[in-house]
Amino acid sequence: MKLGGQDIPSYTCRMVGDILGQIGNKWSILVMVLLSSSPWTFNALRREIGVVTQKVLTSTLRGLERDGYIGRTVLPGKVIRVEYRLTQLGRDALKPMNALAAFALHRQAEVLAARAAYDDAKRLGPEEG
Repeated sequence: MKLGGQDIPSYTCRMVGDILGQIGNKWSILVMVLLSSSPWTFNALRREIGVVTQKVLTSTLRGLERDGYIGRTVLPGKVIRVEYRLTQLGRDALKPMNALAAFALHRQAEVLAARAAYDDAKRLGPEEG
């Protein structure tokens, strides 16, 4: 693989893939975007996202915390609450994510047209060649 004109060894490619795998899934992106404006508690995140299971959200938050993208603070009180916030590393990771989101918004019509053309071709029958 080449990156910036340089050959990158395969073990480095695997490491990059591992790192991007954590922050590139839909739940991680959604959590990080929500945390970009202010800290959130677990229950508030779960209510806001709606369709995510407790297990998946817990796993996502642990992975993001382990990699340093978010921080976790236990809030004092009768009922223990945990608050999550984006770290500087997380804020830095959001920059390219925002660029990809802008790309998706601006090129949405082209992507939808390509999907429709692909689906139409598949409905017409198997490809020859």
